[in-house]
Amino acid sequence: MSARKGWVVAVANQKGGVAKTTTVGSLGAAFAERGLDVLLVDLDPQACLTFSLGVDPEAVEQSIHQVLLGESKAADVLIECEDGVDLLPSTIELAAAEQLLLLRTGREQLLKVALAPLLRSYDVILLDCPPSLGVLTTVALTAANGVLIPLQCETLSHRGVGQLLDTIHDVKRMTNRRLKVIGVLPTLYDSRTSHGRLVLERIGGDYGVAVLEPPIPKSVRFAEAPAAGRTILATARNSKGAAAYREVANSLWQAPR
Repeated sequence: MSARKGWVVAVANQKGGVAKTTTVGSLGAAFAERGLDVLLVDLDPQACLTFSLGVDPEAVEQSIHQVLLGESKAADVLIECEDGVDLLPSTIELAAAEQLLLLRTGREQLLKVALAPLLRSYDVILLDCPPSLGVLTTVALTAANGVLIPLQCETLSHRGVGQLLDTIHDVKRMTNRRLKVIGVLPTLYDSRTSHGRLVLERIGGDYGVAVLEPPIPKSVRFAEAPAAGRTILATARNSKGAAAYREVANSLWQAPR
């Protein structure tokens, strides 16, 4: 894979609060630490990834919204961030894109087409999907080579995986036959609770998907990082959380695609 650019990974789960944005930012920073060229794409109208990387969404003049509507080229919207990654930012404008894109012919392909000129410039492109299974998530899955599913180790989060896998199946059948499920990444994991351990043990068997290791531990360090506009790899680089994301990034990069 090292000789080929542009591995596009959608980080998706329709349930909020499962550390999607944290995973995108932290894995992106971990890949960048390895010397890889990394692009992060914020597809959530809440713009949490944009904010957490030190960019004020209210000060952004052009965003992924304009890119999806064909009003701007992706290359003209890029922002360099301190953690060594480039960002395609989001703003609240993106909330209107769901309705606007419904009227577009070939809407599922819009992000794939927009990213195509950038593929040779990046080793990894991570897509931060919104907490829904709407148009924006479908657009991301159509553009991606693989899907990574962050999963909080609790029952309600666990139950939503089946619905997401159904959506992935539909996308593979209709718009992206090459899409692969990379696996589930357990997040907010507390090894002290028997419930967390039980959910972790059941995931792979219930859904037939790989469970990535190590699980990402629950830590207040993750909540502190966005206030500094950086990822945990910068604000608490020796923490267990930072080490876990580095290990996951290393495993993902070394694994066959």
